[in-house]
Formats: sequence, C-alpha cells, structure tokens
Amino acid sequence: MTDTAALLPDRLLSVRDTFGIDTDLKVPAFSERDEHVPEIDAVYRFNPDVTLAILAGFMRDRRVMVQGLHGTGKSTHIEQVAARLNWPCVRLNLDGHISRLDLVGKDAVVLRDGQQVTEFQEGIVPWSLQRPVALIFDEYDAGRPDVMFVIQRILERDGQFTLMDQNRVLRPHPYFRLFATANTVGLGNLNGLYHGAQRLNHAQIDRWNIVASLDYLPHEEEIAIVQARVPSLANDEGHATVARMVAVADLTRKGFAAGDLSTLMSPRTVITWAENVEIFKDPAVAFRLSFVNKCDEAERPLVAEYFQRCFP
Repeated sequence: MTDTAALLPDRLLSVRDTFGIDTDLKVPAFSERDEHVPEIDAVYRFNPDVTLAILAGFMRDRRVMVQGLHGTGKSTHIEQVAARLNWPCVRLNLDGHISRLDLVGKDAVVLRDGQQVTEFQEGIVPWSLQRPVALIFDEYDAGRPDVMFVIQRILERDGQFTLMDQNRVLRPHPYFRLFATANTVGLGNLNGLYHGAQRLNHAQIDRWNIVASLDYLPHEEEIAIVQARVPSLANDEGHATVARMVAVADLTRKGFAAGDLSTLMSPRTVITWAENVEIFKDPAVAFRLSFVNKCDEAERPLVAEYFQRCFP
C-alpha cells in the first residue's frame, strides 16, 4: 500500500452544497484523491440523519457505528461520504476467521538482499492508526468476542495502541477515523435473521460515541434508487413496475414484523429483482428466482399472495 501518512485535509467543504443537507456545517476534506479513496456513486441517496452522524465522525473524531437491517446500505453510506471528502478509506469485514494476528500483525519471513529474514509486518489496525484513514469495521457484531478486545483501547478518544511484539506504543494520526456497521448492536441473533452475530461486551459498545440507525427508505426514494440502478426501468412504464415491486417488498417487511414471514426483502433484493426482470422480461419469473426460492416452503404461498396483490 502507498504511504499516506503525510496527507492532511487541506480544504473545508460545505455540507449543504456537497450533501444537500440544510446546515451551515463545514467538513474537512482532501483536494487530491488517494488510491484508497472509494469511487463516487453518482446515484447514491444519502439519509440526512445518518449522513450528519458520519460527518460528525469525520469532523470531530467521533467513533460512529451505523446500525440497521441488511441491505440498507450501511457500509456504502460511510464509503460514499468518504468518497466525496476524498478521505482514504479501508473496509475490513470482521468475519469469524479474522484473528488477532490479522488485526495487530505478525512475524513473517521476507527476502532482504537475497537472504531470508524474519520481520514484523503490521496488521491493518496499526497501519490505519498511523495514517489519515477512515477504518470501517464491517459486520462488527460478527467478530469473535476475544478478537474484539484488540480494538477496545483505540475506541477511546486519543486511544493509543500497544504493539507488545515490538514494545511500541502507537499514537493515532490526528485524522485517523473509526467507523463500524452492525445488524444488531451487539445484542446477538435475536430474531433469527443474523446467524453468526455475536453478543458483544457492553463495555465495548459503550465506547462508541455515536450510534446511528439506518432504516429502509421511504417508498418513492426506494423507487428512485431502483430506477437509477436499472436504467431500462427509468421511464413512466418502468416507474409503475418498480412501484409494484417496492409495494411487494413493503408487504414482506410488514409480514416479517407481524411474525408471518421469517425473511424479508431488502432494497438490495429489490434491485436484484429489477436486474433479473431485465434478463427474463417477466416480473413473476424474476421474483421467484430473486426472492421466493430463498423463503421457507411453508411461507411461499403467502409471498405469492403478496405478489398477486401488487401484480394483479
């Protein structure tokens, strides 16, 4: 990875002009794009409350966790804010195989002048900590509890990080930022949707300064996003079709909330359905392949009824 330690924010961006939110806040940003800056998604829709929470993280070095159901765009939301600020960003998926050595670093055999030597190679946490990088812990509640304690110290303001293997104490770069996304805020797999989610130590959850909740979008917003993702449906006829598709998704979400369904359609699934309509030219076939076949067999008649209500 290219060394970014010397980079510093060199301008202030208006939140009103950049994100369309009615506020006089200004946020630090970089003029130059680094290779770690995410690509800008021109059609991404920002949730104002969550955007302000994320911007607070960038402006005031707050530790921000974004919580919400799957498919709402939690990680993408942070990445798209970073993209518009030209802020280097590294996203780490905390799956069950991530170990302490992956986060902290380990000794590795490398070639130096034709000789094999053992050398300590930093993990992603110390590397990010020393640079103006937004580090995102994705699927935070899927991390193993024993591994999560590795990052507990850096969650505190000006939290230093001790590399015991090196007898070094690392001080965070003034523009290092830390974010996380989670489905359950460390409460575990309460509703059966998120197998593998862990119950996390509440002392650690308490160290997150801001917890923002990202819910599913309003009806018209979701239609606009699907049409932006699938340009062939970006016309009046396509709008009517997508409106019916979003209505089906709303019914599955209500059915899940009422306990009638064990799964629900996320915005990601609706976009996949729309893309499959492009391929198969039939909403019913695309719906079956995109969502129905993922459902419990006993629930499929109810899902089919939802479809019939919206596509008579």
